[in-house]
Amino acid sequence: MRKTELLIPAGSLDVLKTAVVYGADAVYIGGEAFGLRAKAHNFSNEEMREGIAFAHERGVKVYVTANILAHNGDLPGVEAYFEELKEIGPDALIISDPGVFAIAKRVLPQMELHISTQANNTNYGTYLFWHEMGAKRVVSARELSLAEIREIRSRIPEDMEIESFIHGAMCISYSGRCLLSNFLVGRDANQGACTHPCRWKYSIVEETRPGEYMPVYENERGTYIFNSKDLCMIEHIPEMIDAGIDSFKIEGRMKTALYVATVARTYRKAIDDYMESPERYRENMEWYKEEIGKCTYREFTTGFYFGKPGADAQIYSSNTYVKNYTYLGTAEETDGQGRCRIQQKNKFSVGETIEIMKPDGRNLEAAVKEIRDEEGNAQESAPHPKQVLWVDLGAEVEPYDILRKKEEGQSQAEL
Repeated sequence: MRKTELLIPAGSLDVLKTAVVYGADAVYIGGEAFGLRAKAHNFSNEEMREGIAFAHERGVKVYVTANILAHNGDLPGVEAYFEELKEIGPDALIISDPGVFAIAKRVLPQMELHISTQANNTNYGTYLFWHEMGAKRVVSARELSLAEIREIRSRIPEDMEIESFIHGAMCISYSGRCLLSNFLVGRDANQGACTHPCRWKYSIVEETRPGEYMPVYENERGTYIFNSKDLCMIEHIPEMIDAGIDSFKIEGRMKTALYVATVARTYRKAIDDYMESPERYRENMEWYKEEIGKCTYREFTTGFYFGKPGADAQIYSSNTYVKNYTYLGTAEETDGQGRCRIQQKNKFSVGETIEIMKPDGRNLEAAVKEIRDEEGNAQESAPHPKQVLWVDLGAEVEPYDILRKKEEGQSQAEL
């Protein structure tokens, strides 16, 4: 059986550390240029150095995205950026553009190179081409079935790796190559500036009647004709492993630490359980499904893995996602007596019951006994985002534990 890697996204240094602590084998990040998530916080060179050192100390790899589809004016900057990465020392680069790939081969001849899903990798011939060019790994297009991936595995060299998405948002356009954002608002998804117009609502306008909008009645607000459900393969890890996939990739470099921790911890346990005992994996399935449902999501689908998706793979009535828990903050420091320091993310109050989420899989309920600011002043609630606070929970709390609050009922939030 091939070793299976759990690959987790991180859009900031704090989230990288969360991903590492909560079970990632590898983390993928973007620098301040040439990646496809310009709106993510992304990493300065100094943050990249710190993140890589943190990960390497714990046996975790870090891959850096440079997967834009480059224009002429990008290439000199790409070369200079790769010179900087030579000194920073990530474990691999993720690339989609052949011109960028050629620069990486020349500037970083010892660097492991991975081919992004953005390169439309849909057949074994493409994998063989990139292997001959020197790529170590190819990320499969989201549009492939497990049967197709299994055939690719049988036709490529044993030392070539396949990486495939296992969880997260599905792009409406082929392998992420989308022109909607560029066409509608002038921000190019293929240059990292996507505005996600696939989540907007649409109506019909007849050519001779401009300004007269005719909704397609999924509901009274119009229809969200491009709005895909999220991929979730937590119930199908055996099939993913059987297909010969080396790396299970989670989507989401713009997600919160709570989302990353929840998904990483759940898939880590599911993979480890299955490797130890398929029976244990089946026995714990309800726990996996319950936990994965605690992060924000749009409803789940298995994507293309078991054949072409039908109409039920889309959400036509709204662009909202399900939110069961709210992220309050991550314990940055503790005093061993039930108090922790956090940078507050969302409002909570003294007397509320919250949950302490631990990397080892435990969830502990605790009542908020006291909240104090950095100067030691007591306050009844924490309404101000990013305020640094000391919170007394009177419970076992350690660095990197995440504080979250269960929503009353199931809330809907706009994307």
